[in-house]
Order: sequence, then C-alpha cells, then structure tokens
Amino acid sequence: MTAKTLSNGLLRTLSILAGIVALIWFFIQIQTILVYILISAVLTLISRPMLKFLNQKLKIKNNLSAVISMGVYIFIIAIIINAFAPLISKQSENIALLNSEAFKLKMEHLSNEINSYLLTRNIDILEKTKTFDVMPSLKNIPNILNLILASIGSFSMGLFSVLFITFFFMSDSRILSRGTFAFIPKQHIIHAARSLEIIKDLLSRYFIGLVLQISVLFIIYTLVLSIFDIENALIIAFLCALFNLIPYIGPLIGGIIMFVLATTNNLDLDFQTQILPNTLYIMSGYLFAQLLDNFVSQPLIFSKSVKSHPLEIFLVIMIFGSLFGVIGMVVSIPCYTAIKVIAKEFFYKYKAVKLLTQDL
Repeated sequence: MTAKTLSNGLLRTLSILAGIVALIWFFIQIQTILVYILISAVLTLISRPMLKFLNQKLKIKNNLSAVISMGVYIFIIAIIINAFAPLISKQSENIALLNSEAFKLKMEHLSNEINSYLLTRNIDILEKTKTFDVMPSLKNIPNILNLILASIGSFSMGLFSVLFITFFFMSDSRILSRGTFAFIPKQHIIHAARSLEIIKDLLSRYFIGLVLQISVLFIIYTLVLSIFDIENALIIAFLCALFNLIPYIGPLIGGIIMFVLATTNNLDLDFQTQILPNTLYIMSGYLFAQLLDNFVSQPLIFSKSVKSHPLEIFLVIMIFGSLFGVIGMVVSIPCYTAIKVIAKEFFYKYKAVKLLTQDL
C-alpha cells in the first residue's frame, strides 16, 4: 500500500467524519423544525383511519379528505383553547393575590390546620417548618406566568407550522415515503416499502390507542373532581391525563398536581372535616383510574397495536429511559416497533429476530 493510497484513505475518512459532524450540527440547529415534522407525522398517523374511510368508503379525494381531517383537529384545538382561556384569565387576575396579606393569611390558616391535625397524632412539624418561608418562592410565580404568556406567540407560530405540515402529509401520504426511500439502496426498496407500510399501520393503531387511553383517564378524573366541586375540573383532568403519556413518571407527576390542587381548592374550609377527607377521596379515585389504566388499558393497547408483550415493553421503556431520559421513555415504544419491523424484513434469518418478531 503506497503513501498516496494511505493519504487518500485518510482524507476520505476525515471528509466522512466532517460530513457527519456537519450533519449533526445541522440537525441541532433545526431541531425545532424536526419536532414540528415529528408532531405532524404523529397527527397524520392518528388520522389515517379517518383518511382511509373518507378516501375508500366515501370516495372523497385526498385534498378534500385532508381538509376535513384538519377541520376536526382545528375544532378539537379550539375546544381546548376555549377551556383553558378562562383559567389563564382568572390566574392573571389573581397574580396580585400572591403578594397580598389575604393570601398569606389563608396559607397560614391551612398550615395551622394541618399542624393541629398532626399534633393530635403526636406529630410535630412546626419546629421543623417554622423557619421555612414559602413566600419568596411564591413571588416568582408572577414571573413564571409572564414567561408563559410571552411564549404564547411562539406557541401560535408552532401550531400554525404543525397544522400546515400536517395538511400536506395528509393530502400526499407519499411525501414521507419518498423522503425515506431517498436514503435506501435500490435493491432494498421493496423490503423498505413493506416495512414502512407495516410501521405506519402499527403506529397508527398505537397512537389511536393512546388517545383512547387518555380519554378514559380524562373522563374518570373529570367525574371524580366534579363530584367534589373542584374548580376547573375539566382542565385539571386534562392536564393529569396528558402526563400519562410519560411512562411511569407521568402518573406520579399527575398525582402530585391533582393532590396539590385538590388540597388548595378551598382554603377557607375546615382542614380536618372537609379538605382532608375530600382530598383522600379524590386521590382514591385517581388511584382507581391508574389501576384501571395499568391493568386494562395499557396491556390492551400494547398487545393489540404494537403486538409486543407487556414485559417486553417494560424492559424497552426502562432501557430507553436509562439511555435518553424522559424523552427516551416517551418515544421508546414507537422506536422499538419500527426497529422490530425493520429487523423482520431485513434480518429475518436470525433466530433472535424470529423470536422477537413472531407476532408481527
């Protein structure tokens, strides 16, 4: 091997590495746009059965089907925004309350009620908490709310971008396929096309299953909160249900949110006879919903949609969570499903692949 060959090989390797680094840098710079594309792809997969029904059963053209589907999404978004608007307006009006003496007195009253209740059970937390001043932290809440309000403009732009991209994904389902096939050698196009179609079908059913899962939790949470006259029950239920999209951690966060909001809903009530019993009943309802979700909803979604064993799913979520954190847990099942389908199409001769993909 001559020096010229070695130098050419080294230059080629360096060029490839430089290209990879440049590509990674490029993706980092456009990560927001990539998120928009990913969300649009998910929305397109969720609407796939509706698009098929409109195209095949009602013989409606792709563009009109996409318009109808987009109309459904816009209607749902309008309902959600309309539900959140009163809460945002009210919280904006109550920002001044966070610095008022009335709010301090209410918090002190609740603290005294809790301490009195615990003292009857020989638990004294007053000495441990009397030096803790919660007001400096509460004073930051207006700044946080202002930051949220300042982000509404960015959210509006992102929402428009997602809807715009989603419309073209719906009207021309081959956009994603063409973009994927551009990086695949010709001899593997057939296997790639078959894999992509299976992946779209499985993920479509999976995301629809998630929508049904969240809907069931939302209904149960709303009923529980409404029974005890919790203010803004619909919004609280919706937020807590959304947190279930994060496996294992999400339900815990949702439970904490519901506990805090249920406890502080009516600070003027008596803690021992009203606030505490109501909170315990509400959290019992939350626990019931979680048990129903863990032992009924999730197994049905995973087994029927992505065709994976619950233990298999649990291990995959833990592995992705260890490697990539919370985001890894959220995307673990879709990524694992895609990997399984691709492995079955391209590496079907291996025994391990046959074992893992025997249900596909």
